[in-house]
Amino acid sequence: MRNAAAREVTWVNERVADPDQSILDRIARGDRDALAALYARYQAPLFRYLVQITGDHGLAEEVLQDTLVAVWKGAASFEGRSTVQTWLIGIARRQAHNNQRRRAVPLADASELDVLAAGEPEPEDAALASVEREELAAAIGCLATVHREALVLAFVNGLSYREMAAALGIPEGTVKSRLSNAKRALRDLLDASEEVER
Repeated sequence: MRNAAAREVTWVNERVADPDQSILDRIARGDRDALAALYARYQAPLFRYLVQITGDHGLAEEVLQDTLVAVWKGAASFEGRSTVQTWLIGIARRQAHNNQRRRAVPLADASELDVLAAGEPEPEDAALASVEREELAAAIGCLATVHREALVLAFVNGLSYREMAAALGIPEGTVKSRLSNAKRALRDLLDASEEVER
């Protein structure tokens, strides 16, 4: 019993020591300056993520604003089970998908990707490293939303499999599978582009 109480005190102390948690606590109490501080801290990575999954700068800005409204309304619901960044990405993702559904933009069918097993590492990592940045950005823009999302979360936002799983609301195995499939799809696009250039 004593160990459980000690773990709870440790968890509470860690939660209080986290500056992002402190900002969310202030937002939950209605502190607009805290919302501005959170925005200043996470605006750039969230915007980059949203541009990649929506494919539209204007829509990404709109979804980012919707995300901030959701944070303002839901800051008290943050339970600390993930990092604040992961929680924010989850909110941004839901806002983007809700916005796209309202606009009747079809999303990729993720059910097919969820059942595919992740394969062994392939040479796509080497191929990706040798491609120029603009070509890579253009190819990523052609991918299905679930593929763009996996690549951006892993390589732009630097999230771990666990953090990606928490943000996307899916198992870690599915994250690994999606990331593997995303890299494969990207490699195929880049290979096809090379064939056209020859």
